[in-house]
Amino acid sequence: QVQLVESGGGLVQPGGSLRLSCVASGSILRVYTMGWYRQAPGKEREWVADISSGDTTKYADSVRGRFTISRDNAKNTVFLQMNNLKPEDTAVYYCNADIVSVLRRQGYWGQGTQVTVSS
Repeated sequence: QVQLVESGGGLVQPGGSLRLSCVASGSILRVYTMGWYRQAPGKEREWVADISSGDTTKYADSVRGRFTISRDNAKNTVFLQMNNLKPEDTAVYYCNADIVSVLRRQGYWGQGTQVTVSS
């Protein structure tokens, strides 16, 4: 069984920073692409950024230049450093990972962590 657990969300003022973490655990054989999505109230879930197992990164236009995604393969962990946060970044942030376990290969989701940007 595989689990993803996010942490690091919270309340921050506009212009502030937060660092999200997501740890994958369980019967993992290999982790491919890891990424972050977010869902604001009343809106659909949207892709934010992802990073391949070879450290190739991609970003949504709305966060490029402000957010940085990285990973620690030894710890099956992905990070999202968020700088210069704006009120429109307020959302629940979800981690996603493409994982090969002892049973199968599939995408997994974390439970989400709330990020609120407000003065």
